[in-house]
Amino acid sequence: MSFVVPIGPQHPALEEPEHFRVTVEGEEIVDVDFRLGYMHRGIERAFQEKTFGRALYLAERICGICSGIHTIACVETIEQLAGIEAPRRARYIRTIVAELERVHSHMLWAGIAAHEIGFMTLFHLLWRDREHVMDVLEMLTGNRVNYAANKIGGVRFDIKPKHLGKISKVLDKLEKDTLHYADVFTSDQTILARCEGEGILSKKDALKLTTVGPTARASGVDFDVRRDDPYSAYDELDVDVKTATEGDVLANAKVRLLETLEAINIIRNAVDQMPEGEISVKVPKELPEGQASNRVEAPRGELFYHFKSEGGEKPARGKVRTPTLANIPAIIEKLKGETVAEIPIVVASIDPCFCCTERVTVVDKDTGESRIVTKKEMREKRQ
Repeated sequence: MSFVVPIGPQHPALEEPEHFRVTVEGEEIVDVDFRLGYMHRGIERAFQEKTFGRALYLAERICGICSGIHTIACVETIEQLAGIEAPRRARYIRTIVAELERVHSHMLWAGIAAHEIGFMTLFHLLWRDREHVMDVLEMLTGNRVNYAANKIGGVRFDIKPKHLGKISKVLDKLEKDTLHYADVFTSDQTILARCEGEGILSKKDALKLTTVGPTARASGVDFDVRRDDPYSAYDELDVDVKTATEGDVLANAKVRLLETLEAINIIRNAVDQMPEGEISVKVPKELPEGQASNRVEAPRGELFYHFKSEGGEKPARGKVRTPTLANIPAIIEKLKGETVAEIPIVVASIDPCFCCTERVTVVDKDTGESRIVTKKEMREKRQ
């Protein structure tokens, strides 16, 4: 006999409200369904009410953890529309901030993964050491979360010689810490018992379900936007893409910790190779008519931006596809065959961000205008 177990929208294992309907036979999960929309904020529609410069502030608030990479994707898309390119030094600074953010995001995820399996000591240690990279971000940008580092045509701050000593010292410490945590994740019996062989996603399924980021690379998909479709300064820097073949929760952890070490190497190389020069260029107030698309490698995977301009100061349409949206189908596949007890860590293995996923708007069939979805429409759709 099968039963449906509701997980969410409010549940201790979920950092954000989401609703999973898990069908079980005994303890075994045989099917999963989910609902989106609990964190809808109408940001895509709000783009149309702002100038291109103001749209950047909205993009930065789509996700608190990935605020920096959202602004890089946003400004580089708008720069394509404007027909301009940020100075080379600015592109290097963007890359450094993006990789610092990747380190803090992956360490945050590792702490949450430890929390989900009840390893509270490891959770506190990881988040303690993550503070060091947050300190560097605050030193460079003045902020720990929404950095406001990027602007159309360049960046808002420069990396000065007085910053280099602090950056080098913190990177050395983070490298030592990450090597230690990589050893813990691959040797501790508690972690191995809860993560090894759990939530398996094969390479075939990862490709079929259009999985992205560390979740895909943990299943053997050798793709990373930084290397394969470079942006910012990645075309001038070597990116060693980390993959695994097991496709389980432990492989997700391995890939993210190895990516943390690689991010540290990229930051060092970017600091050493960073050219002199300007950090911004002038931007026209009004943009020409046209459309532009752009993708970047956020900590969770491929992040896609699209802007349409009909000429003027405001976008006619803005579209964002976040990596979690691409990875949600993988959750269903990873949960099948698992037990109810493994739901928290398997869901956490894709590093979901439901807040940045849910920017739902609808397009009016008669006028073609996009608008905010009403609560009534959401209820009718769910029914």
